[in-house]
Amino acid sequence: MGRARQLASNENQDRILLNASAASTDEGEHLLLDASAVGTDAGFFFNTEIGTTETPPEGFVIESSLATNAVTNTKVADDAVTVSKIDSAAQSLSNRNLIKNGSMRVHQRTGTITLGNNAFTYTLDRMGFYKSNAGTQTVEQSTDAPVGFDNSLLVKNTSEDGTVASGDRVAFIYRMEGLDAAKLEFGTVNAKTITISWYVKSTVNGKFGGAVGNGSDNRAYPFLYDIFAPNQWERKSVTLAGDTAGTWVTTNARDLQVALGLGVGSTYSGTAGAWEAADRNSATGASTTWLETVDAEWAMTGFQIEIGSEATEFEHTDIAHDIIKCQRYYRRYGGQTAFEHLPGIGQGNGSGGMMHHELPVEMRAAPTFAVDGDWRINDLYLGGYYTLSSEGIDNATRNMVRVHFATSSAIGSDLGRMLAYNDTTAKWEYKAEL
Repeated sequence: MGRARQLASNENQDRILLNASAASTDEGEHLLLDASAVGTDAGFFFNTEIGTTETPPEGFVIESSLATNAVTNTKVADDAVTVSKIDSAAQSLSNRNLIKNGSMRVHQRTGTITLGNNAFTYTLDRMGFYKSNAGTQTVEQSTDAPVGFDNSLLVKNTSEDGTVASGDRVAFIYRMEGLDAAKLEFGTVNAKTITISWYVKSTVNGKFGGAVGNGSDNRAYPFLYDIFAPNQWERKSVTLAGDTAGTWVTTNARDLQVALGLGVGSTYSGTAGAWEAADRNSATGASTTWLETVDAEWAMTGFQIEIGSEATEFEHTDIAHDIIKCQRYYRRYGGQTAFEHLPGIGQGNGSGGMMHHELPVEMRAAPTFAVDGDWRINDLYLGGYYTLSSEGIDNATRNMVRVHFATSSAIGSDLGRMLAYNDTTAKWEYKAEL
């Protein structure tokens, strides 16, 4: 039978060793009787541990004292745990995802978008691609998604790039505003560790690469990741120490960028696992043949960047907030109905006019303007329609733009309404992208 002996004693505590295996050692199970809560009715507290080293309790309960999933809702009294007792990282689990539209639900541009060559192209809101290769790639919003998600971003390689030359590439790229990335403190000795996570599904498996970089395209941290099986959703994550060097802005300009390469030549690939002074979209060793495979597909969703070394569960947010966040960078009118109206107050003058549009969300910067389709205006409510041409904006701010235009014939001074005239593909766009 085992023995018990007293190990140590002080005014408030007795430590007793149970079932000691040898009289000259402290090996065994320790029982702590603690009455140190003077002036209270706390009574005795027990702490047991097995091993050769006795560890005094830290606040009576420490992490190693609890088995996984040992504490459940039914075992904790109401109001027993206060905010001050919660780890600081756990306290900030809301608003932890620095990505806007990470669930891929917002797609104001609509439809399938063909990537321009030697150019950066925005697709689903906030999601961009850089393409420079002989093939053809398209991007669309898909309803194929892992459990817990409704949408994904889907890339199709409709014609392959037969040989990936050193300067060839196609890469998904997310560009972050400096005001959002400022909390990471990159470029300083206080640079924070970040974890990037996403769900991915590809018809081509193998080793893929990516990179984190700055807005000046002269700092990069390449990395590799594996897609183990084709046509299955897999969750990936990469953790990296923040960059303590380089230029990282904290304004509304372009700052932190994350690239996921689908086929990147040696010019834009670097050694995985370290910061370098270069422009990278992937890492050396990414052997995927995705870009060389006709009709290859690659989909992703659940895109998240957070402070810390752990990939937590994806932070879902409501669709209204997702849309508002995206409209800081892009706002489209048109494409929802055949006779979609534009809001505004204006005045005609001969064969032209102008209108003021108040933007629904303050944009990142004074926007640029693009228009396409059949847009018309009338000079009285339900009056004649006049086709617009030579549309442009001036005196633009982050909150308001003034639109000027010519009309197909002379109009009165009192303008009625401006609308897409029986055109479901019409576009009236304000852009303040990065």
